Amino acid sequence: MAGLRPGETPSFDNNPQIAAEINREKTDATNEDNSSDLSDNTRAEPRDDPSGAFKDGEGAKLDKRGTYDKIEITEEDCYDELGYGFSTAKKWTILSIVFLVQVSMNFNTSLYSNAVHGISEEFGVSAQAARCGAMIFLVTYAFGCELWAPWSEEFGRKPVLQASLFLVNIWQLPVALPPNFATILVGRALGGFSTAGGSVTLGMVADMWEADTQQYAVAFIVFSSVGGSVLGPIVGGFVEQFLAWRWNIWIQLIFGGAVQIAHLLLVPETRSTIMMDRIAKKRRKNGEDPNIYGPNELEPFRERFSMKETISIWLRPFRMFVTEPIVLVLSLLSGFSDALIFMFIQSFALVYELWDFSIFAVGLSFIAIGIGYFIAWASFIPAIKRNIRQRAKFPDDERVQYESRLWWLLWTAPCLPIGLIIFAWTSTGPPLHWIGSMIAAAIVGIANYAIYMATIDYMICAYGPYSASACGGNGWARDFLAGVLTLPATPFYTNIGKDAGGNKHLAYASTILFCIATILVLAVYVIYWKGPELRKRSPFAQQLADARTDNEGRRLSYIPSGDARRASSAWGGNASRRQSYAESTDARRRSTAARIEKQTRRRSQAGVATQDHAV
Repeated sequence: MAGLRPGETPSFDNNPQIAAEINREKTDATNEDNSSDLSDNTRAEPRDDPSGAFKDGEGAKLDKRGTYDKIEITEEDCYDELGYGFSTAKKWTILSIVFLVQVSMNFNTSLYSNAVHGISEEFGVSAQAARCGAMIFLVTYAFGCELWAPWSEEFGRKPVLQASLFLVNIWQLPVALPPNFATILVGRALGGFSTAGGSVTLGMVADMWEADTQQYAVAFIVFSSVGGSVLGPIVGGFVEQFLAWRWNIWIQLIFGGAVQIAHLLLVPETRSTIMMDRIAKKRRKNGEDPNIYGPNELEPFRERFSMKETISIWLRPFRMFVTEPIVLVLSLLSGFSDALIFMFIQSFALVYELWDFSIFAVGLSFIAIGIGYFIAWASFIPAIKRNIRQRAKFPDDERVQYESRLWWLLWTAPCLPIGLIIFAWTSTGPPLHWIGSMIAAAIVGIANYAIYMATIDYMICAYGPYSASACGGNGWARDFLAGVLTLPATPFYTNIGKDAGGNKHLAYASTILFCIATILVLAVYVIYWKGPELRKRSPFAQQLADARTDNEGRRLSYIPSGDARRASSAWGGNASRRQSYAESTDARRRSTAARIEKQTRRRSQAGVATQDHAV
C-alpha cells in the first residue's frame, strides 16, 4: 500500500466487512475524543467550529442544533465565488445600478418641495403646513435607514432593497391621488419609513471590495447620494413652472419603478454570508462535500429570529450609534453638516428672486452645488491614490490604516464656513452679480461631499460586514436633523435681522450658519487626532479589527463568533481563546488521523488490498 499522508484514509470498497469494522472504530475514536471535551456536562465543543457558535453554556444544545458533524464553510473555501471575486466589469455594473438606486432615493426627498405651492392651493393649507410632507419624509427616512440596514445583513442585500423599492413606489400612489391633505402626510411618512437608504447600498461596497480597495467605490456611491438631492430641485423647477404639482410625484414613481426593474434584473446578491449558504448547498447537492454548510444554516431559523433576536437585530444600528464612539462622533459631524447645508439651500428661492429668476431658473441654480460635488469627487481620486500608497508603505501603522482616510477632509472641510460666509454677503441682490453666490454654493458643495465621503469611508473600513448598520447611524443623523430643520428654515431666513433694512437679513442668517460651521469644522481636526482613542473605546470595531488581523488583513463577512448577535461574547473578542481552540482542534485532528492510519496499516499488513483516496 502506498504511504498515507495525514488527513487521508484508505478505501475498503473491496471488503465491506473490514470497511464496516473500520467505520465502527472511527466512530468509537470520535466519541472518545468528544467525551474528553466535556467538563461537568456544561461545555461541549465540536471538532471543528469555525463559526464559534458553541460558546459557554451551549454544550447542552449540541445535539439539538444538529451541527455536531457539520463543517462550516469559510471564506477561504470559496473566496473567488463571493462578491470579492467578481470581475471588475461586473462590480462596476452592479455599482452603476446601485448608483441609480441611491439617486432615486434621494431624489424622492427633494422633488416634493416643488409640489408645496400646488398642494397649498388645492387643499387650502399654508405653505408651511404643506412643507410638513418634506419634513415627515426625511424624519421617517432617518429611521428607515436604521431599521432596514440590519436585515440586509441577515437576509441579503437584494431582497431587502427590492422590498424597500417596491414599498416606496407603492406609497407614491396615495401622495399622487390624495382625497385630502392628511393622506399626503401618511403616504410621505410610509414612503420615508420604507426607504432603505445609503446604509444598504454602502454595505454592498463592503461586500465586493476589501478595506484597502474600497475607496473609489465609496466615493462613487457618495456622489450618487448627494447628487440625487440636487437633481430633485433641478427637475422640479421645470415641473413646477410647466406642469401640475402631481407630476412631481408621478416622476418619482416612474423613475423609482425603472430603477427597481433594473436592480431586479442586473444586480445579484452580494452579501457574503448569504452567498456562502448558497455555495454550501450547491456543493452538497453536487456531492462535492456532503458535510459542508453555510454560516446561517448551522443555526435553526427559529433560533436566529426568535423574538429576542429579532428585537436585537432591529436595535443593532441604534445600539452602535449609542455605544460605538466612532459611529456617534462621525455621524453627528456628518449630520450637523448636512443640516446646515439643508438650511442653506432653503434660501435659494428667497435669494434668487432678488435677481428675478423664474421658477425653473431657481431650480437650475442648484447645478452650482452639483458642480461642487463633482469637483470634490474628482479631488478625492488623487487623495485616494496617495492614501493607498501610504497604507501599503506602513501596513502595521493603525493611524495610517484608519485616520489617513480623513486626511483630505482636513483640507476640504474649511470650505464649509468659507463658502457660507461668501454666500452670505454675495446674496443681497443687485448690484452684485448672482455668479458670486453660485461660486460660494459650489464651495459649500465641496465641503458637504468631503465630510460625507470621509466619514463613511472611515466607518466602512472600521465595521466592514456590519457597515450597513454603522452607516445607518450616519444616515439617521443626516436625515433626522435635516428633517427637523425643514420647517424652521424658511422663517429663519425671512425673520432673522428683518428690521435691518434692505436684504441684509439674508446675509445675517447665512452668517449665523457660518459661525456654527466654523465650530463644526474644528471637530474634524479633533476627530483626526483622537481617532485611535475613539477606536479603542469602540468594542465592536475592536472585535472586527482583531478578526481582520487574525485573517491576515482581510475583513470577514461576519464576526468569528458567529455574527453580531453574539458580538458581546468573550469568544468574539478574545483572540488568544480562538487560537487556543484552533490549536486544540488541530491536535485532535492529528491524533485521530494517526490512530486511523495505524489501524489501516495493521490491516494492510494482513494482506488487505486497499486504494488511497482523500477524505
